[in-house]
Amino acid sequence: MEIIQIVAFALIAAFLSMVTREQKPIFSMIIATAAGVIIFLRVVGYLASVMQYLVDMTLQANISLIYLNTLLKIIGIAYIAEFGAQVCRDAGEGVIAGKVEFAAKLLILVMALPLLAAVLETILKFIP
Repeated sequence: MEIIQIVAFALIAAFLSMVTREQKPIFSMIIATAAGVIIFLRVVGYLASVMQYLVDMTLQANISLIYLNTLLKIIGIAYIAEFGAQVCRDAGEGVIAGKVEFAAKLLILVMALPLLAAVLETILKFIP
């Protein structure tokens, strides 16, 4: 039950962050950010098995790996932007967090254009 360990660690980090917030706000932010990074590093190992599964499914479906790579980049942008925006919000910078999210949405749109074009080309092949 790894999630129990992760939640326990998160609760301890949240408590430490809350206790230090009054005296040393910078330490509170450092604790919160470090906890987020540690939790991410703890679960990133599962990402390899998910990626291998997706590659296997893509190859079985006879789909180009370029599309999977683009999709994985889009997912990566979304996760990294969410993490960055949450850190900004924890630091009290909601405006910057909003800009991070906006930039991520724009980058995702740009990255998705080739996928959208491929889908539209496929649809147009079926239309007489």
